[in-house]
Amino acid sequence: MIKIIGNIPNDVTLACSGGPDSMAILDFLVAGKKNVTVAHFDHGTSHGKIARKFVVEYCKSKNIPIEVGICTEEKDPDKSPEEWWRDCRHDFFKRIPGTIITGHHLNDVAEWWIFSAVNGNPRLIPYKNEKIIRPFLATSKETFMSWCNRKHVPFVLDPSNKNERYCRSRIRNNIMPEVLQVNPGFLTVLEKKVKEDFKNNYENI
Repeated sequence: MIKIIGNIPNDVTLACSGGPDSMAILDFLVAGKKNVTVAHFDHGTSHGKIARKFVVEYCKSKNIPIEVGICTEEKDPDKSPEEWWRDCRHDFFKRIPGTIITGHHLNDVAEWWIFSAVNGNPRLIPYKNEKIIRPFLATSKETFMSWCNRKHVPFVLDPSNKNERYCRSRIRNNIMPEVLQVNPGFLTVLEKKVKEDFKNNYENI
């Protein structure tokens, strides 16, 4: 079951990469009669071109409005690729009016908590950051994959998710399975923390 934290506006822009998480959310929002505009950002990689073509064609076939941004600037040598892509993506979002939803989910929360804990300060992904909201932080990635399979929602997979050059990939592919062996209820623990964080800090915003 897809779980929502907070309220989703009737008119909303969804950051959609073309992966299973954001495609499931897009289908979910459209089925819920939301007026959705898609915001897709091409990071300038070989996969970025594939994903952009896929998302643009999907939106065209469903009559979904779409805004596309493309990373064309030279990478800052002082930043990791992950940092650089994130900053370029956020600059694109700033140019789009209204509320933007991202598809961050419970597994993202777990991976970020582990990464930040290893660096001395375990943190949750916040529900809100300026005009960006993350209503799906209590929903697992498995739920989105199941939605795509059951509803026959197409998606494209980013091969960088398996590239252990990136910290997020090493955490996802190597550390998370071990953590779940030590504590099978780890995601449930973080789901409770996410809901508590929303209630304490964002519910009345």
